Amino acid sequence: MAEPALEAVGLRRRFPHPSGDVEVLRGLELRVAAGELVTVSGRSGSGKSALLALLCGFDSPDSGSVLLDGVPIAGAPPWHTCAVLPQALGLANELTIAENVALPLRLRSDIPKPSAKDIHARVSDLLEELGIGDLGERYPLEVSFGQQQRVALARAVSGRPRVLLTDEPTAHLDAGSTPRVLRLLRRCAEEGAAVIVATHDDEVHRIADRRVRLLDGVLS
Repeated sequence: MAEPALEAVGLRRRFPHPSGDVEVLRGLELRVAAGELVTVSGRSGSGKSALLALLCGFDSPDSGSVLLDGVPIAGAPPWHTCAVLPQALGLANELTIAENVALPLRLRSDIPKPSAKDIHARVSDLLEELGIGDLGERYPLEVSFGQQQRVALARAVSGRPRVLLTDEPTAHLDAGSTPRVLRLLRRCAEEGAAVIVATHDDEVHRIADRRVRLLDGVLS
């Protein structure tokens, strides 16, 4: 396997509970290379979302570390480095759908800002690819939750991140929309991103390069 783009080393995370602290992750190890799509399965409550929160820097482990290209992260990395599709989508309701998807491109500061024409083209292409090309001028609360989920995925990939983390990306989609999402996830990996998908969906597992299972706080 190539050198990992994303690496979790000895991650431990416990959460308080009235009957005593619950250790959700117990020294977890994970390595994902650039260009690899890895799915994480496990029963509800097994810690999949907790793992993604640690990998993207939204949360901190009790011990262990997360490395991007061999460098430990400290807080959430820039969106173009590590982008996230969380279950709580976090769309900006005051922005149109197109403006939400464009946001990572407009905020990026490590390269010259793309032109308005290039941003428009990138946003339009992604919305069309996900079957929501006619929704760009609407606001998030004016569309269904499944459509919002696709908007959040378009926002996550718009800046071509080095690492893409997605939490149940097909959970609220109809049968016609799921293949569009799967093709986009697969293409992100083929273009060089390290893609990690937490999912219960067998269709997602089928497009993965590798599937790991989260059980009793460790991956197998």
